[in-house]
Amino acid sequence: MEMKLQALAMAVVALLLVADGVHGICNMSDDGLMACKPCITINKPVDKPTDACCSALAKADLQCLCRYKNSGLLQYFEIDPNRAMQLPAKCNLTPPTQC
Repeated sequence: MEMKLQALAMAVVALLLVADGVHGICNMSDDGLMACKPCITINKPVDKPTDACCSALAKADLQCLCRYKNSGLLQYFEIDPNRAMQLPAKCNLTPPTQC
């Protein structure tokens, strides 16, 4: 289960990495992607995700998000992978069975 949460979190991170240049991805709007970004940044992260972040993540195609789990760009975009792995649990979401 922990590996599945980590994989989902990495997928979320990857999506957030491209949020500035994408008009929604995996059923998450730009606004939803950007709502989650403060929770996973390296510098001055926010501990609790907003309702907007969790709502966007809940509506997302989580299986689609899983395809982004192995992005190597995390450091470039100042994303903390450990914080990203905590995001689904903080939103009380169940990850997909295959991720």
